[in-house]
Amino acid sequence: MPQRRVVTGRSQEPRQRFAEELRRLRSQKGITLRQLGERMGWDWSLFGKMEKGDTIGSPEVAEALDDFYGTPGLLLAMWELAAGDKTQFREQYRRYMTLEAEAVSLWHFAVSVLPGLVQTPEYAREVLSAGGLKGPELDQQVEARMSRRELLEGEDAPPFRTILSEAVLRTPLEDPGAWRQQLEYVAQVAERPNVTMQVLPLKSGLHGLTNATVMFLRLMDARTVAYTEHGYGGDLIEANGPVERLHRAYDAMRDLAMSPVESQKFVLAMLEAAPCDPST
Repeated sequence: MPQRRVVTGRSQEPRQRFAEELRRLRSQKGITLRQLGERMGWDWSLFGKMEKGDTIGSPEVAEALDDFYGTPGLLLAMWELAAGDKTQFREQYRRYMTLEAEAVSLWHFAVSVLPGLVQTPEYAREVLSAGGLKGPELDQQVEARMSRRELLEGEDAPPFRTILSEAVLRTPLEDPGAWRQQLEYVAQVAERPNVTMQVLPLKSGLHGLTNATVMFLRLMDARTVAYTEHGYGGDLIEANGPVERLHRAYDAMRDLAMSPVESQKFVLAMLEAAPCDPST
């Protein structure tokens, strides 16, 4: 079937199309960004970032703009498409993100950094900054990472097991308050019925995944793929043999971890010991 002809000349990427529509509606209204902010009760810079495509805002903002512009449901629907747009992720990660969104169950091991699915915005920003991102690209990638958290929410969320090396929970953020918020979020996520969290004590010693962060995705067609990563990239592994070897190493390492109940107590103990933000 021939590709549908583009007749409007506007972007076909959901995020960019959303930004274009926001600019068009404001221009049609004949108001500035500052005037929009004043009338909506939000900082006008948020709308500027949304119109440049640096952020898509929240569904609440999209709904409020629908009311303001008299476009019931339109902007919210475009927001939902933009939120699910895999082009928001850097190109080398897009295939993995597509598979992650389709997975029927997920198993993860974190050797040094919390999994993106349970990161707070502050944690994600510090991790991504350490990897060299900055400016608008950093803002976009933090937002893209936050959109992934929706995968674990709701009644139909897939089962997710994460095993965290003790080192992950002993490597705080620079901001004590942000670190406490991150530990609180980890504890909250661990209480969800679809989530199993375990902690691997440092005293467990060396194991088959000592140098590897890995995620296993069980797909609809019963295949399992693996994704291993380091600070500057990652590899999607789809061949059965290598995936099976990684899975055996994962199973052996899991036998060394604390139980979910013990792990939850460990996280709460870390939270209790975490320094408070001096500003509070």
